Amino acid sequence: MDNGKLTIRKRKTLSDQLYGQILEQIVSGTLSQGEKLPSENQICTAFEVSRPVVREALRKLQEDGLIEARRGVGSFVRKRPPQGLIEYTTADSVSGLMRAMEARIVLEKETARLAAMRAEPRDIAKIEAAMERLEQAMQAREPAGDADFDFHLAVAEASGNEVFVTMLTAVRDVAERTIQVAQSITRAGTQARIDRVAREHRQVLEAIKARDGEAAGLTMAYHLLQARQRVTDNARDD
Repeated sequence: MDNGKLTIRKRKTLSDQLYGQILEQIVSGTLSQGEKLPSENQICTAFEVSRPVVREALRKLQEDGLIEARRGVGSFVRKRPPQGLIEYTTADSVSGLMRAMEARIVLEKETARLAAMRAEPRDIAKIEAAMERLEQAMQAREPAGDADFDFHLAVAEASGNEVFVTMLTAVRDVAERTIQVAQSITRAGTQARIDRVAREHRQVLEAIKARDGEAAGLTMAYHLLQARQRVTDNARDD
C-alpha cells in the first residue's frame, strides 16, 4: 500500500475517504487480488487516522465484498472492481453509494410487492413506457440513467403509498448517482451484460403485471443486489 497522509475533503467522513483511497489502490492494482493489506496499526500510521476510522473503512470494504478478513491473519483483497467504478464517480463517494444501494434493496422490494397488488392500468402503462425507453437506450449504448430511475419511481408510484414515493424522491440525488455509475459500467461492458440488466427490469415488470407480489418483490431485490455486485466485480461479464 502506498503511504501518505489522508487528503481531507469536506462533507466526507474520514472512514469513507480512507475507504476511497484503499479502493483506488485495489482498482489500480497497487494492491492486487489476494494480497494482504497492511495491519491496522500500519494503516493508522500511514494515513494518520485513528484505529476506529480504519476499522470502519475496512468493515465497509468487507461488506462490499472487496476485501476479506481472516481471523488472526489479517485482511486480504478479495476482488478488483472495474476501472469505471472510480472513473464515473469519486473514489471516496463509493462507500456512500454502496450504502444507498443497500437501502434501496429494502425499500424497493416492498414497493414492487405492493405495486403488483395495487397497480392500476395507468400505473402499468407508466412502468411499461419507462421500460421501453430504458431498453432502447441500453441497446443503443446511450445514457439510460433517467429512464432507469423513472422505471423505479413508476414502480414506487404504483405501490399506492405516497410515502414510498416521497422516500425514493428524497434520495433521488444519490439514487441517480448509483444508477449512473451502474449504467455507465454496463454500457461499456458486453452485450450479455446489457441484456441481463434489461431482462432483470423486465422480470420486475412482468411480475407486477401478473399480480404476483412475492415474485415482484424478489425480482426487484435480486436486480438491485446484482447491480450492487456488478459495480464491484471486474471479472463479471453479466
